[in-house]
Amino acid sequence: MKTEQVDVLVIGAGPAGTVAASIIHQAGYKVKIVEKMKFPRFVIGESLLPRSMDALNEAGFIDAIKAKGFQEKFGAKFVKGEALCDFTFKEQYTPGWTWTWQVTRADFDKTLADTVESMGVPVAYETTVTDIRFNGSDSVTTVEDKDGNKSTIEARFIVDGSGYGRVIPRLFNLEKNSNLQPRKALFAHAVDTRRSMADEPNRITAVVHKKGVWIWIIPFSTGVTSLGFVGDPEFFAQYPGTDEEVYRALLEAEPYTRERFRDVELVFEPRVLQSWSATTDKFYGDGFVLTGNVTEFLDPIFSSGVTLACVSSQTAAKLVIKKLRGEEVDWEKEYMEPTLQGVNTFRSYVMAWYEGTLDTIFFKKDADPVIKGQICSVLAGYVWDMSNPFVKNHDTALKRLARTIELTEKLKSSSEIE
Repeated sequence: MKTEQVDVLVIGAGPAGTVAASIIHQAGYKVKIVEKMKFPRFVIGESLLPRSMDALNEAGFIDAIKAKGFQEKFGAKFVKGEALCDFTFKEQYTPGWTWTWQVTRADFDKTLADTVESMGVPVAYETTVTDIRFNGSDSVTTVEDKDGNKSTIEARFIVDGSGYGRVIPRLFNLEKNSNLQPRKALFAHAVDTRRSMADEPNRITAVVHKKGVWIWIIPFSTGVTSLGFVGDPEFFAQYPGTDEEVYRALLEAEPYTRERFRDVELVFEPRVLQSWSATTDKFYGDGFVLTGNVTEFLDPIFSSGVTLACVSSQTAAKLVIKKLRGEEVDWEKEYMEPTLQGVNTFRSYVMAWYEGTLDTIFFKKDADPVIKGQICSVLAGYVWDMSNPFVKNHDTALKRLARTIELTEKLKSSSEIE
């Protein structure tokens, strides 16, 4: 059996894997990526956040992405009936990038993988990890290509950025259920001929269809728009018919999408993604680190997936470099804790979204610009800025603010009656 030796084996050629591979490669180490799929391949997670730009920039990917002409994104808009809340990233509290992109992930991920390959990092596509054996931090990984040929890769360290594949958690029984409620998404790409150019296409729009059910609208620079419904599986069960019949019935049922997307041409038949939330107890071990969706994927709302993937890989890569240099690494303090800080902050916002807490905050008239800017920073992905009270106190600040708003409006209504 053929054996190859590298410093670092990276599992997965998505944003998590390529960001880590690039940063480690730039430090002078021999890196190899193995990827189960053939690229380009479809995946959701099409709206990025500004915080991801730091990692993409350090990985050396910005110029290659710019050259693809993806749709620039400057904010996020939330709609509920006639109410509207518009966040513009330039108003965010935390200094940093104030724009990013909305991308077709097949093209975006292929761009990152091609770029890292052009730097000198080999990418083995259609290659599946079948076994990993650790000897301390050293490892021997058995892989199998599409033709059934097996080989081994000896590595000093492994970065698992395999996304939904969750290679190491599955091989070593590290998986556990997320505390988020299982949900379902029904989505497609539509030829968006009735798109308004007044506030489109430079932001994502999230429409509250009813409590616990929402719609994402992500315009691309090609004139195509990604459009998806998210809710409890029981919600979709009330609509009979094929996935496309259900999808078109939902478009017709929502006033915001009815006229714009009536009889719209679909690029592909609607697809279903269900029960996506999963996590693991440990994001690292002797000889490996988990990055991106392998750690935990939360929910499509707030577009946290690619940002957590890029930032966790950016952090992990620097720690792997320290480890290879013989320096001490406190993985709990330097990786697990900050990664959980980001994940848990987004988790609080995801839960507040589905509970309706954020409806109270987002759709309040005459919102406090300071508070709005602080919340805008979270929506931009700056979930590690502990000077922001809506990051530091993410688990309590939103509920406290919503209660204050509700009480103030109640008192105002009482005074008007009197």
